[in-house]
Amino acid sequence: MDGMDIALSASAEGEIRDAYSRAVIGAVEAVGPAVLHIAAGKGTGSGVVFTPDGYVLTNSHVVAAAGGTGRVSTAFPDGRAMGARVVGDDPETDLAVLRLEGEAPSHARLGEARRLAVGQLVIAIGNPFGFQATVTAGVVSALGRSLRARSGRLIDGVIQTDAALNPGNSGGPLVNASGDVVGINTAIIAGAQGLCFAISADTASFVASRLIREGRVKRSAIGLSGHDITVPRRFVRFHGLAGEGGVRVEGLTPEGAAAAAGLKTGDVIVAFDGVAVGSVDDLHRLLTEERAGKPAPLSFLRGTERQTVEIVPQAR
Repeated sequence: MDGMDIALSASAEGEIRDAYSRAVIGAVEAVGPAVLHIAAGKGTGSGVVFTPDGYVLTNSHVVAAAGGTGRVSTAFPDGRAMGARVVGDDPETDLAVLRLEGEAPSHARLGEARRLAVGQLVIAIGNPFGFQATVTAGVVSALGRSLRARSGRLIDGVIQTDAALNPGNSGGPLVNASGDVVGINTAIIAGAQGLCFAISADTASFVASRLIREGRVKRSAIGLSGHDITVPRRFVRFHGLAGEGGVRVEGLTPEGAAAAAGLKTGDVIVAFDGVAVGSVDDLHRLLTEERAGKPAPLSFLRGTERQTVEIVPQAR
């Protein structure tokens, strides 16, 4: 390699670095003003305004210390401070929605986590240890993780990232290079490095709409845990499936509806009540309170065969 090759290589590396910097800066400029510090009793954390009329997404465990008052204090990077009240709380996804009592300086837009790819650039914005408007960047390390909420329920469809998170980041946004909020930062593994997790924006969007409308998320259950998988195309074609996604059963509640219907670990759920199931989020959306006690067909793959059983969701 001669001197010119080295110079060209250095120039190309500089361009890549500049493009990376521009992406991070652009995302922070778009979302940063909408990120706020939340103080709820002895608990503190972060949140992000996601509507023009002042609704805020954060973690359930951040607002848990608000107690029966349902009131918290917030502060924005521009120094603006105002009160907020808890509109709804869902410990089972570790999400909560607040409503500001004043005008927010900005709001962010929720993106679609399903469009994320492993290795994609993501940026975390929050208030770790009280240091307001802190930015860290990394990549999507994995998709479709499961994380146990403080309620004991597994949260599925979780994003794993190596964008550094610390206490106080909880409830803040995970953002892509386009400035879309793709996740709500929620947890780290103590003692580990680069193992951080965020609730997907797809889950957050669904939960937030219910919390705003009803103050809680009503659900039924079929008594299983599982994770998203890709169904081989030959099975998709052979069985005429609507898509290439499915939910692989990882565990069954002994007295749950799924076990009673005969499902087994390793089965791949592909449809419920005639609706295609391509992900755990799809199944959660279908298991509404109204379905409790009502029989419905559930289709799944066991090995190379497609089977359908009648299942009766239980109230939760």
